[in-house]
Parts: sequence; structure tokens; C-alpha cells
Amino acid sequence: MDDEATIAWGHGAMTGAPPPGRSRGRLADEVYDTLLGQLMSLRIEPGSRVTIDVLARELGVSQTPIRDALNRMEAEGLVVRVPHAGYRIPPQITRQRFEDMLEIRLLLEPAAARRSAERATPEQVVGLRRMLEEMAELERVDGPMAYGAFGLRDAAFHDLIALSAENQVIREALARLHTHVHLFRLHHDIQVTHLAMAEHEAVLAAIAARDPDAAAYAMRRHILRSGERFRRLFDEVKDADAMAVEA
Repeated sequence: MDDEATIAWGHGAMTGAPPPGRSRGRLADEVYDTLLGQLMSLRIEPGSRVTIDVLARELGVSQTPIRDALNRMEAEGLVVRVPHAGYRIPPQITRQRFEDMLEIRLLLEPAAARRSAERATPEQVVGLRRMLEEMAELERVDGPMAYGAFGLRDAAFHDLIALSAENQVIREALARLHTHVHLFRLHHDIQVTHLAMAEHEAVLAAIAARDPDAAAYAMRRHILRSGERFRRLFDEVKDADAMAVEA
């Protein structure tokens, strides 16, 4: 797709200069979060082109935070710089990439959940509960933006588990995968959010109960079931492509 993406700012345009108390870094973080949410909600489609000056006009901010956010996304592999043409959104992950990511998650995340059950502070457990409550609110709102916001909190939930496990290597490895970004970009499917909620609840219950074995088991089951759900999306796309060829 050669069309340039149109970026919607959820709460209206921002002012070009940060208001009092809002630093350049904070503004860049807000732009980053907005673009990430647009990616996950498919408001920015795979293959579309984005440019700094267009984004600056649409978001109502200067080019500096836009540039900072896009540089960060480029370093994370979420956008690709095109010489003299801005940035392009990369294509969806391949089936093989998906299977490889699933394998790594099965190695790392149950271990993180086990350690979280042993080491999470009461405040971190409360934080995990708060994230699930926010996700439950978003689940009741239909639309791609709510779906993208759910995905961001899903990622934050898993990240806090890795943080509370007190293993920075596991946390950094999971962050580099950007699993949730790539998976939620595959398709807007409300079933993904509904089924994930109960599985998250089981993980949190085991962590709150300080039961390492149950936490590891619940996380492994969640990742396996999530893998099955997203695997079906790949199959649906494959079947649709086959029908298009036959037609």
C-alpha cells in the first residue's frame, strides 16, 4: 500500500509546545503511545507510509517529539526508515516468526510468573489488578481504538509480571519481541480480549496467592491458548488468500 497513513489523535490536537510541567521527553512518550495504539488498532495499516511533517500537523505538535518517537520505534523494529521518504510500517509478522515468538515466550514467561509469585510486592500485585480492571472496562467498548488500547494494557500486564520477577534479562528479552504489538496487529478480534481476561485472572490469582507452581502453569496455559487463537487468524488469512486466487 502506497497511501500515506492518517493518524487520529484520540483527544484532539496537541499544542506545538509542551504546556507547563510537560517535558519534551514526556511529549515524545505520548506521541509514541499514540502511534503504537494506532498500529495495534490497525488505524495505521501494514505497508503504509508516515512522514514527520504530516504527523506533526495531524497531532498538532512540533516535529521534534515526532522525530524522537519515530526514532525509538525504528530502533524497536516497529517502523522502517525509507531514505528521503519518511517511514513505512512493516508488513505483518510471518507464520514462522509467530511460531518462533511463541516458543521463546513459553521458555521465558512461565519462569517470570513463577518468580513473580515469589517476589512481587503488594504494590505490584495491586498494579496488576488495576491493569486487569482497565482491560475489563475496555472490553466493554467496541471499536479498533479500544482494541488497540486493550493490547497496550495486555503488554503492560505481562511487562509488570516480568518486572516483579526481578529478572531484568527476561524483561528486556520479552520487550524486544514486542509480541503484543505484532499479534494485535494481525486482526481485530473481540474474542481475543474476552478469552484472555479469564486467563489473566488465573495468572494474577496464583501470583497473589504466592503459589509459584500455579503461576507458572497458568501463564503457560495462557500462552498456549493465546497461540491457538492467533494461529487460527493465520489460517483464516491463508484460506481467504486461497479463495481469492481461485476466484
